[in-house]
Amino acid sequence: MRKRKPEKRDSQTKSRTMRQIDKIIIHCAATPEGRDVTVNEITRWHLARGFITIGYHYVIYRDGSIHPGRPESQAGAHTPNHNANSIGICYVGGMDSTNTRAKDTRTPAQRAALIKLVKELRSKYPRATVHGHKEFANRACPSFDVVKELHTF
Repeated sequence: MRKRKPEKRDSQTKSRTMRQIDKIIIHCAATPEGRDVTVNEITRWHLARGFITIGYHYVIYRDGSIHPGRPESQAGAHTPNHNANSIGICYVGGMDSTNTRAKDTRTPAQRAALIKLVKELRSKYPRATVHGHKEFANRACPSFDVVKELHTF
């Protein structure tokens, strides 16, 4: 596994400046199918990796509830070289039940919540395009083909 550089605190903590959002990037938590994970748990993972807080702006739980992470006014820490101008959304899941293979584990409630959230964000940031994390990194994340599902967003 590749080590991440610690997050730069100076550029990440400018919470009062307006960012120009041009991307909405979808991630998975890479957790086993059926396992519930909270924003607090993901925050602990990210703090252990040197982040100042959770790297995502939103997390979608298995029940479809949408939980805020990092404030939108702050650059995320979810996609290197794209954090300054993007919003990061993470859904809980993304791996099979044995945690050995990427799998689209989104529940119907998560699918509906993701569509709703992306539509709201695109309304707020009309120039933003929607992407899967794997478009920017050699990873399976978010474990489904965002491009194929763009029509729903």
